[in-house]
Amino acid sequence: MAVTLQEITKLRTMTGAGLMDCKNALIEANNDLEKAIEIIRKKGQAIAAKRSGREASEGCVLAAAKDGFAAVLALKCETDFVAKNADFMALTQSILNMAMDKKPATLEELKALSINGRTIADLVVDESAITGEKVELDEYYFVKGGTTAAYIHQGNKLATIVAFKEENVDYQVARDIAMQIAAMNPIAIDRASVPAHIIETELEIGREKAREEGKPENIIDKIAEGRLNKFFQESVLLEQTSVKDNKITIGEYLKANNATIIDFKRVSLNLE
Repeated sequence: MAVTLQEITKLRTMTGAGLMDCKNALIEANNDLEKAIEIIRKKGQAIAAKRSGREASEGCVLAAAKDGFAAVLALKCETDFVAKNADFMALTQSILNMAMDKKPATLEELKALSINGRTIADLVVDESAITGEKVELDEYYFVKGGTTAAYIHQGNKLATIVAFKEENVDYQVARDIAMQIAAMNPIAIDRASVPAHIIETELEIGREKAREEGKPENIIDKIAEGRLNKFFQESVLLEQTSVKDNKITIGEYLKANNATIIDFKRVSLNLE
């Protein structure tokens, strides 16, 4: 039975697969549309299984904030060519839209949500059939607060979200903090939030450097403490110098604008 262009186009609209993939699936299915759809989906599953050990280091990172909730996620693939594809970015956006609407608590809950009758997990597998690459959704985070903000860096490889205790924090202030997090990659809001194992590691590094420099043993710990303070100034959000005004710290900037940050998340692909 001959396959018509109209049937191929219909299948392509329904699955997003390439013309030849749609034609071959229809031929194999003897023009049975449902069977052809299943063939294309199985192809996606096969590609995902075959490439499971490969690294998906490219992709699209998007974020959004609304009504005290903000979410950030990354849909990953193997090449920048696929990452910049309009359909790939549209899928990422539709997943983010669903996250913003349903506010899932975990990545697995997000994957279980449905878009047009298909779970997000299945849509990600389908995308493997369309692109021929490993595609995975493996990063999803959210924050809640009186005010939230999101920032997406140009190129969709880096995005941040931030939450504040207060409601109605000035938009520009909130955006400045989100951009600060993107630019300076803090590890915590304040010193008290830095994990103990990181502090001990930094102290040990400081001691080793001091010994390599030939410093007396009786002042090694003091030197290490000094270097730890510098680490805090560079790595803790409230102590970082503002990228927009190097005369003030982020803590000072927030205090001047009556804003208190309570949470943030940062997702980056191939960027520091």
